[in-house]
Amino acid sequence: MKKIALAALIAAAFAPSLAFAEAGDFVVRLRATHVSPDEDSKLGTQTTASNVALGPAALYGSPTAELQVGSNTIPELDFSYYITKNIAAELILALGTSHDVSITPGTGAVAKDLGSVNLLPPTLTLQWHFLPDQMFDPYVGAGLTYSRSLNQNLTAQTGLGNFPIKIDRNMWGPAIQAGFDINLQDKWLVNFDVKKIWLDTNVKLNLGATGGNMGWQKIDDLSIDPWVISVGFGKKF
Repeated sequence: MKKIALAALIAAAFAPSLAFAEAGDFVVRLRATHVSPDEDSKLGTQTTASNVALGPAALYGSPTAELQVGSNTIPELDFSYYITKNIAAELILALGTSHDVSITPGTGAVAKDLGSVNLLPPTLTLQWHFLPDQMFDPYVGAGLTYSRSLNQNLTAQTGLGNFPIKIDRNMWGPAIQAGFDINLQDKWLVNFDVKKIWLDTNVKLNLGATGGNMGWQKIDDLSIDPWVISVGFGKKF
């Protein structure tokens, strides 16, 4: 019995340590992130309500037209700091994501594709880790997203000409998340994470001389509201 106990102690002493969290730990993760907008658009209705010259049928091919924002998968780097072993702050620094924007149904002389926008969406959340001392550590979190719109290349191509479209440069919105870490040896971990982010933006159109030199006119209140799904690995320091 003593020999068995001694052997167990020796094995435990030489076993690689798992990545259990402690207050003051710093974690770096590299993840593949899929951004899937869950947009809500009332493009045709809002254009009619705003009394935009030409009207939605001429501009988009339908009075009930809506905007669609495409999905994209990007690399993402994030950092976490454990305030306590259960509470961590996470800063997500995505490298920027490009999304194709289109009109549905986009019929007649109207081009369906408007172009693309590049979004830079750093997100800060505060997490609660349920089982930081276990190999499987689920967590939930909530926080705030700031999204910066870069390189907007949106154009409504109609039978009456091409007209530029833009969205807000700056967007703020709440974020919630759920996920888990699988703690491995030598302070490595595997991570899976899902976030829901709420982002709203104004969409504006410039008809130029065709619109009686009215300048930029609001054509939509677009809710982008993406799901952000990530998987990757990390290291505790």
